[in-house]
Amino acid sequence: MVHGKTTTANAILNNPAYKKVNGSVEFDGENINDLKTDEIARKGIFMSFQLPEEIPGVSVTNFLKYAKNKVTGEPVKIFQFKDELKKYMEELNMNPKNMERSLNVGFSGGEKKKNEILQMLVLNPKLAILDETDSGLDVDAIKTVSKGIEMFKNENNAVLIITHNTKILHSLNVDYVHVLVNGKIVKTGTQELASEIEENGYGMYK
Repeated sequence: MVHGKTTTANAILNNPAYKKVNGSVEFDGENINDLKTDEIARKGIFMSFQLPEEIPGVSVTNFLKYAKNKVTGEPVKIFQFKDELKKYMEELNMNPKNMERSLNVGFSGGEKKKNEILQMLVLNPKLAILDETDSGLDVDAIKTVSKGIEMFKNENNAVLIITHNTKILHSLNVDYVHVLVNGKIVKTGTQELASEIEENGYGMYK
């Protein structure tokens, strides 16, 4: 929460637009500082974007199929894959016709965010970093996104939610809440800390 959140997430994924000047990023006991973004993804790190990209000419289905193949390194079993997609889309209240549309092209903000959660469920990473997935969503869409997060998380994975708004946390059981200011964690707590911020704002941490 507060400043440095998206920058930190991009540094973890080694986005070439950012340069690490010191420190290290370790994942599963391995230093991933110098790995390329696609290599980091194959290690099991996923990031959803605040403003998801549109990719004309590439259908949602083909994008997900290609991404899953690249992450797992195994051929995608098409019938099993389509059944999996159908199940997840029903849970996320997504229009099945969207699967043959170009990725995010002409999608509403809510549809794009649901699509990001769908990608997370299909790719099943070890760590999912969700960058303001709740931004611009109405109450019903936030509940649907929260449902997708609950469907995903288990004892073998982790979810890091970057947000300015604590509403998305209402439907989730969070283990920790961290307040980030100017790239440093200035406060750590539990769900109670989120409730405190919702009531009093971030003023005391700035």
